[in-house]
Amino acid sequence: MAAAKSPSLALVCGDDDFAVKQRAKQLFAQWTTELGGMDHETIDASVGNSGEALTVIGKLREGLHTLPFFGGGKVVWLRDCNFLGEDRTASSTAVTEALAELAEELKTFAWQNIRLLISAGKVDKRKVFFKTLDKLGSTEIFAAWSQEDKDWADRAQIAARDAVRQRDKDISGAALGELVIRAGGNARQLENEVEKLCVFTGERKKIELADVTTICAHNKTAKAFALGDALGDRDLPRLLKRLDEELWETKFDKDKSEIGLLYGLITKVRAMLLLKEMLREGWVKDTPDYTHFKSQLERVPTDQMPTEKKFNPLALSPYVLYKALPQVKKYTSAELVRAMDVLLRCNQRLVSSGLDESLVLQQALVQIVSAGGQ
Repeated sequence: MAAAKSPSLALVCGDDDFAVKQRAKQLFAQWTTELGGMDHETIDASVGNSGEALTVIGKLREGLHTLPFFGGGKVVWLRDCNFLGEDRTASSTAVTEALAELAEELKTFAWQNIRLLISAGKVDKRKVFFKTLDKLGSTEIFAAWSQEDKDWADRAQIAARDAVRQRDKDISGAALGELVIRAGGNARQLENEVEKLCVFTGERKKIELADVTTICAHNKTAKAFALGDALGDRDLPRLLKRLDEELWETKFDKDKSEIGLLYGLITKVRAMLLLKEMLREGWVKDTPDYTHFKSQLERVPTDQMPTEKKFNPLALSPYVLYKALPQVKKYTSAELVRAMDVLLRCNQRLVSSGLDESLVLQQALVQIVSAGGQ
């Protein structure tokens, strides 16, 4: 007979560490309030090696079997556990065996007034310990937003709007879109920026676009958008300044490269070209209202869109397309096609020639932005 799920056992995990910590704190506060008492225990489970992991498992066993001194109930929180995944510590034989033994104990544990909360990063779902926790108790997994996901911007907007409403405020559509672009897929930064905006606006109930542009910081993703926006605005001085800033950062950030910057520019031009075609077909119309524009996108016939994601404008954030609306007026379709050709040749020169990468990129951008593409 299968063991019944225990309402006294919960695992909160995932690679969205901010969401995991927020949910774990919420659940710990709820449980301690329900049980009352003063004997609740928090065990720091962030370890550096297998020896420390075994010590933590020992403390957890001791915490579960130590009855509350003053009677009543007790919550044991194994906090920030980092040895349930696939790293070296989690994969060690000693830790694997200790967790398997603990899993067997939990199957027959008499919970009564004892509750166990485990918060962790990414976990290995193939392991016995996770399967046991998932079978016996509740499991909540929070996956980080990835900009590879089509709906990441929508999920971020929902989270941001909820955070604003929790503070008894409202936010305009344009401000919300700009906020998400600036914070990118970083839930922690998004929450921090919402807090800053609410303090900045004071007694005023509605957050506007000007508030976001004044007070909110740009993360890496937003800076990449800023380079594309300068290209879209056909603002050569700002474009070259942004390019210099991005090229400087490639010297210190291993995740950035000249090729990466080029691919971002190709994505921007491609989006503008496809948006121009959507306007020509009448699928969307120019509008200053972001909410209205977003509703238009929802009515675009998906069967007329490219199946490959990188060629499909609907795979982009709606706000990115909205910001490109006034920009497509600055280029003709022929100029955008020519821009794609210039970027293609730029790619070939970056890969196959020994020329200075910054000079190659600068020449390409000057050629695109200059009147007539000369």
